[in-house]
Amino acid sequence: MKILVTGAAGFIGFHLAQRLINDGHEVIGIDNLNHYYDVRLKLDRLQVLGIDPYEIAMGKREVSSVSRKFKFLKLDLINKTELQRLFEEEDFEIVFNLAAQAGVRYSIDQPQAYIDSNVVGFANLLEACRHSKIKHLVYASSSSIYGNNKEVPFKITDNVDHPISLYAATKKSNELMAHTYSHLFNIPTTGLRFFTVYGPWGRPDMATMLFAKAILNGDPIKVFNNGNLSRDFTYVDDIVEGVLKTMFRHQKVAQKKDENYRIYNLGNSEPVNLLTFIETMEKAFGKIAIKKMYPMQPGDVERTYADVEDLKKEFGYQPNTGIAEGIMLFKEWYCEYFLKKNPTPVS
Repeated sequence: MKILVTGAAGFIGFHLAQRLINDGHEVIGIDNLNHYYDVRLKLDRLQVLGIDPYEIAMGKREVSSVSRKFKFLKLDLINKTELQRLFEEEDFEIVFNLAAQAGVRYSIDQPQAYIDSNVVGFANLLEACRHSKIKHLVYASSSSIYGNNKEVPFKITDNVDHPISLYAATKKSNELMAHTYSHLFNIPTTGLRFFTVYGPWGRPDMATMLFAKAILNGDPIKVFNNGNLSRDFTYVDDIVEGVLKTMFRHQKVAQKKDENYRIYNLGNSEPVNLLTFIETMEKAFGKIAIKKMYPMQPGDVERTYADVEDLKKEFGYQPNTGIAEGIMLFKEWYCEYFLKKNPTPVS
C-alpha cells in the first residue's frame, strides 16, 4: 500500500513512518524542516530512516538507504502547486497528516505561522486528497481543543467551541474543514485528538525534554500553576498503535455505510499530576530537580484526560505503557542521544 506521511521528520510522524516501513508499506514522507526547534533533531530522525541530511534538496525525492520502500521529499503544505504535483505523480491510497505548526505558547507570539501551516496547509492537503480520490485521510488534532472543560474525562461529544489558544483554534478548524470535505466529496476522514505525547525523539519544547535537560544541568524547572496541573501523558508507541488501528476505517465505511467523518481521542486515559511526573523523572535520572513555581500561563489548561472508549470498542485500542516505564525508555534514549552522541543538547 502506498502511503503519504506529512511531517515525517517530526516527533510522531517519524515514529509512524518507521512503523509503516517496518510493516512493509511503501511510504513517502514530506516535511518542510522548519526552524521552530533545532533542525538537527529532525535531520537525525531522518537519518534513522535512511535519509542522508546532506543530500536533501527542495523538490528532490531521496530514497532511503535503510529501505527502498521509503522516500523523503522536502515540501511545505502551503506550496499548493508542488503538493498537487506530488499527488498527481504518486497514487496514494492513504494519507496521514502529522504536519502542523505545533506548540500552544508559541501561537501567542507567532499566530501567522499557525494560520499558514495549520489552516492554509491543511486546506491544500484536503484539495489534493479530493482530486486524487485517496481512500482515507487520517489527521492529527489535539487535546488542546477541549480548553478548560470542567467535566472529565474529555469526551468527543463535549462542546469544544471555546478554545483558549490559537493552536487549539486551528485544530478545531481542521476538524470542521475535514467534516465539510467528507460531506461534500465523500472522503473518509479520521481526526485523532492526541493527548500529551512523550517518548524518544520528542520535541525539545515539551515537558519531558525540558525537564530532563534541566535536571541533568542542575537548572530550575519551571513549574506552572504551582504544580496544580495534570496531563494524560501518552507514550509515543501507544499513539502510533492507535493511529494504525484507525488506518483501515474507510473499509468499515464502505462495508457498513458508517459515517465518512469521525473523531477519536487518542490518549492513555490515566492523568498524571505534574509534580508526580517530575518525581518520576527524578527517579529515572537519579537526581532531584530544582523546582521554581510560576503562575498559570496564558493559553494553558489545568488538566487533560482522554475518554478512549470509542477507540477501544471499535478498534481494540489499549495503551499499555505506564508512566514509569515510558519515562525510563525516554531516559535511555535521551542519555544515548545527548550524552554519548551529541554532547551539546538540541536547543
